[in-house]
Amino acid sequence: MNFAIEAESISEEIVQTRRLLHRTPEVGLRLPKTQEFVKSALDDLGIEYTVGTNCDSVTGLIRGKNPSGHAVLLRADMDALPIREHADVDFAADNGAMHGCGHDLHMAMLLGAARLLKDVEHELAGTVVLMFQPGEEGHDGALRMIEEGILDAAGTKLAAAYALHVFSSKFESDFIGVRPGPVMSASDSLSVTVIGQGGHGSAPHQAADPIAAAAAMISGLQTMVTRRFDIFDPVVLTCTSIAGGQPGSIIPDNVEFTATVRSFSTASQERLQSESEQVLAGIAAAHGVQVQIDYQQLYPVTVNDPVEASRVLRLGRALYGDNGVRELAAPMAASEDFAHILSRVPGAFVILGATPDGKSAEDAPFNHSAEAVFNEKILPRGAALLASLAMDRLAESRA
Repeated sequence: MNFAIEAESISEEIVQTRRLLHRTPEVGLRLPKTQEFVKSALDDLGIEYTVGTNCDSVTGLIRGKNPSGHAVLLRADMDALPIREHADVDFAADNGAMHGCGHDLHMAMLLGAARLLKDVEHELAGTVVLMFQPGEEGHDGALRMIEEGILDAAGTKLAAAYALHVFSSKFESDFIGVRPGPVMSASDSLSVTVIGQGGHGSAPHQAADPIAAAAAMISGLQTMVTRRFDIFDPVVLTCTSIAGGQPGSIIPDNVEFTATVRSFSTASQERLQSESEQVLAGIAAAHGVQVQIDYQQLYPVTVNDPVEASRVLRLGRALYGDNGVRELAAPMAASEDFAHILSRVPGAFVILGATPDGKSAEDAPFNHSAEAVFNEKILPRGAALLASLAMDRLAESRA
């Protein structure tokens, strides 16, 4: 089966599916309209499915000639962003939300792959699990689906898992990229409250100034990153907000600041909390203030299995030639809840370039921009690649 040719033959259908989904974006874990759309599409294909109870997920199953064989999972996230769309397309959303991260493309590609695989289900050596996931944008929908049993949905061993992600810039359209090992960073959050003692700005020695302490803490955290962590196992810590006090001559009692923290190994992620707390406590003591720290580990590192990353490269080149199918030079500092899947099942998270025609990959609006536009010609490519990955992995005898 040449999935590249078959996907091109249904490309108009995949594009239409994407545009219908784009017009009705929904945010978070409850996506009733999106869920109904996916269910209807699976009904039309004759694919069995179940829905979640702790979120509006859909899990489809395509059972091959050996239902007791191992299984492969293909994932598409479904949720949109709470931003008003300003993209110049005639199918733009008008409900205050936007598929600005390309999840509408992900769903359309997975539904396209489902159709391709359903047509050859009698040739599949096992089961394909279709994971339609809400709540990727900060709601940890993947973990919710794990808790509800997505990894056991086929009733047999899950041998591999794959997901695609489109980018409206940075990568040329038609680019397929993957790498073994870390591909997306871990993500943590840090919230700090510095508790001092207010006073008059003309007599700071009679107060315990939380502003000066907070400034030292922010600087100290930056120094910690460069002095306590290996530059070849990088850590990114960026303070993103600070609040406290008011204009005038009053030293406030408290100051609050927050930071986002990214890392590329489990070891670094595990160390970051204790190292941050140690730095903050030491600076607080030096300034005679107290500090309250809320450190949250949000997502683990997204790690691609080397064998599965090689499979992506091999099949991508078989489908579309060597040009544009490459190993990524470095991981990205964005984070993904698909990491929860890949921490339990070998697989790969794959990058698809979707820079619109006529735009430079360096200058086009990036994902999460209200002006982001995605090139639809990558839709059949994504569908063909997903279908090929599933069929190829199921054909292997190893579980």
